[in-house]
Amino acid sequence: MSRVVWLLLGAALLCGHGVFCRRVVSGQKVCFADLKHPCYKMAYFHELSSRVSFQEARLACESEGGALLSLENEAEQKLIESMLQNLTKPGTGISDGDFWIGLWRNGEGQTSGACPDLYQWSDGSSSQYRNWYTDEPSCGSEKCVVMYHQPTANPGLGGPYLYQWNDDRCNMKHNYICKYEPEIIPTSPVEKTYFTNQPGDTHQNVVVTEAGIIPNLIYVVIPTIPLLLLILVAFGTCCFQMLHKREARRTFIKDSTPLSSECLAESLNSNL
Repeated sequence: MSRVVWLLLGAALLCGHGVFCRRVVSGQKVCFADLKHPCYKMAYFHELSSRVSFQEARLACESEGGALLSLENEAEQKLIESMLQNLTKPGTGISDGDFWIGLWRNGEGQTSGACPDLYQWSDGSSSQYRNWYTDEPSCGSEKCVVMYHQPTANPGLGGPYLYQWNDDRCNMKHNYICKYEPEIIPTSPVEKTYFTNQPGDTHQNVVVTEAGIIPNLIYVVIPTIPLLLLILVAFGTCCFQMLHKREARRTFIKDSTPLSSECLAESLNSNL
């Protein structure tokens, strides 16, 4: 019973702080056993209100010991594309939603031809690889870069809005991709790290999953709160009745003991 009460209190506290009340869907961290390739994590949010700005995405990655995605070459770009294809395979319920990567530029809005050369990677990478969509970057007030992920959108001049890059305003809300140093042992006690032997192995490379066990507990516990309260009331009533009966029995025994002694004495005297 105390465990049930603890779960109810935990759910109430979490919802009170607005942490896990919304259903947040994100990807697992994906690592490769050869220790030569970085680990990645796709953070996809089905609810638009849960998506984040560039700075929020950057801080989220860095808080886990990583950084927003930097891309060194076309091979790494193709690897990320394969992960996104796996993430968005039919039946997962994944819809349109661009992903922040770590490319951005500092300074006022430039519209000259030099603008594309002003972009830099937030993790300090010196990579010059770029995969801009046609007529991008548009510069101006758009200083942060997303990887297009709009599978249901009609194609534009540069083809489908899938995996090419676009500059956007940094306060816009999007999904994001984190990149981490290679590792063998998972560092997070909540989220499971997926390991694969080959960078080209796309089998379950990215799994749409809940961000930890707490959300699952909440979705199980909250619908059963009325039943749990009813059980608590019934249990309390039963305990009260048992205590009341026990107290009444003790009182009866206490009051009847002197009377029994007097009856025994009177019976002995009459026989004499």
